[in-house]
Parts: sequence; structure tokens; C-alpha cells
Amino acid sequence: MAKMTEQEREEFLAGTHVGVLSVAGEPGRPPTSVPTFYAYERGGEITMFTGTQRRAPKRIGLIKEAGVVSLVVQREEMPPAYVTVEAELLSVGKPTPEQMLTIARRYMPEEHAQGYVQTELGDPENIVTFFTFRPTRWFSSDTSR
Repeated sequence: MAKMTEQEREEFLAGTHVGVLSVAGEPGRPPTSVPTFYAYERGGEITMFTGTQRRAPKRIGLIKEAGVVSLVVQREEMPPAYVTVEAELLSVGKPTPEQMLTIARRYMPEEHAQGYVQTELGDPENIVTFFTFRPTRWFSSDTSR
């Protein structure tokens, strides 16, 4: 297993991967981890959004309270590779449709991305929150080398 260079790990994170976001849990509980869509450009910040899907916004509160998260992305096919990044929370807010589309378009065709964003924003009982994070610590491995 070889550690990736800074350029390699940033390019890998900028690729289209479903990330797994982890945040500290409530006292006495393990961390909460969920798959997530995200966006990242080399040298920049990580952005993502989450909706409550009509549930209590616990994860949103945990992220705000902790102020830090871990994001793991991996290559599914062989040989495996991964990047884990620890990141600090920079901002929390209500997303614009364009911010959401920027992320959704990475993962689905335009017509699906448009419908996905409209559904997320169109439900008055779904609280949608947009997060911006700054990477602070990186771990990586590429078994192809």
C-alpha cells in the first residue's frame, strides 16, 4: 500500500465518489456515519447538503455542535484506494438550488438532478442544510502501487 501524494489525494477527492460522512455521536453513542454526495475542487473546500426527509434534524445538530467531521471516499473496483479527510465546519446555511445542482450533477443526469433538487427543496417539512468544510488532515492509500 502506498500513501498518495498531496496532488493525488486531492484529485482523488475531487473525483465522483459517494462519500461516507462521520460525525461524533451523542454522549455514549458511536459516531454517526451516512453516505453523502459532495463537491470538492483541488485546494478548495468541501461542500455538501443534507435533508431531514421529515425526520428530526439530529445529524445537522451533531455537525454544528462538533464543528468537525470525517469524510471517506474510496475506489470501489480493484485495486482499492481511499482518501479520508478530517475537516472543520466553515459555514452552515440554506442552500440555493444552484448550489444543490452543482453537487447533484456530479452524480446523476441533468433531468434527474433537476428533479432531485426540486423534490428536496419542494417539501416544506424537509429541512435542507448546506455545509462548507475546510480539509485539515488527510489519510490516503492506493494499493495499485
